[in-house]
Amino acid sequence: MKYIPLGPDALPVSEIALGCARISTLDILRAENIISAAISEGINFFDHADAYGNGLSEETFSRALKNLGCSRDKIILQSKCTIRDLDLPTQYYDHSKEHIITSVNESLRRLDTDYLDILLLHRPDPLTRPEEVAEAFDILKRSGKVRYFGVSNHNRFQMELLNSCLKQPLAANQMQFNLSHTPLITAGINVNMDTDESVMRDAGTIEYCRLHHISLQAWAPFQFGLLKGNYLGDYEHYPDLNKKLDELSGQYQVPASAVAVAWILRHPAQFQVLVGSMTPSRLKDACRASEIELSRIEWFELYKAAGNPLP
Repeated sequence: MKYIPLGPDALPVSEIALGCARISTLDILRAENIISAAISEGINFFDHADAYGNGLSEETFSRALKNLGCSRDKIILQSKCTIRDLDLPTQYYDHSKEHIITSVNESLRRLDTDYLDILLLHRPDPLTRPEEVAEAFDILKRSGKVRYFGVSNHNRFQMELLNSCLKQPLAANQMQFNLSHTPLITAGINVNMDTDESVMRDAGTIEYCRLHHISLQAWAPFQFGLLKGNYLGDYEHYPDLNKKLDELSGQYQVPASAVAVAWILRHPAQFQVLVGSMTPSRLKDACRASEIELSRIEWFELYKAAGNPLP
């Protein structure tokens, strides 16, 4: 496993992390198995959110980690807040100071820890008052409950608005990015073209993050759309992409999933990839991406095979 610097303070993190959204669906023994597999692969980073399993994912992770006897200072815990009533008709987003602080306290209780290494604001709240977010971050920083702060699914101007009041520099932005979901880069490739691909949907998020040393995290590396399905092995919807993945899989002698992750890792923004599989063998397959580096030609071949035209 390779390690990359996260945020302005260059916190060393594994370039592949375990996304723990679905760990609440496991019994304790299986939860122990997936955490143990992650650690054995060199993963030191575990991504959570208060909304995952309505808090049960954090609780299950904590119990399993305790059973494994893993030292807290050997791992990096990240959690997210601001999505409320997930999966209910009343779902909404909340960047209020009270909710951020309450959410962190509840996550700390469920994770059975004194601090989070990183806290992210999960989704943009159109009612955000940056002064209020700054107050919450200041309180959490001073109390030692959170070391670093960041966002998830935020664009450049939303980050700039927060930065106008924050004392702590944003350390990370977690975005959906994979071969079948490329809005972060598509408009940048199609600058000044009169096509759908030239429409900028992210306000230059990658460039802004690179300029300000904000690390990018890629969630759902194998998922097309929002929870629509997995493109790996889907020859009906992605025949050319899977053919190319299979070709490179044979060439590099790694699973196709490793090639797909390697495509993300090849970007010079140094994405950290969050793999959410709860099957140890699949997690291990994805981690083999650290063994290879795709050539520039191979990177573009995969991009085009996924249905992304070049101007």
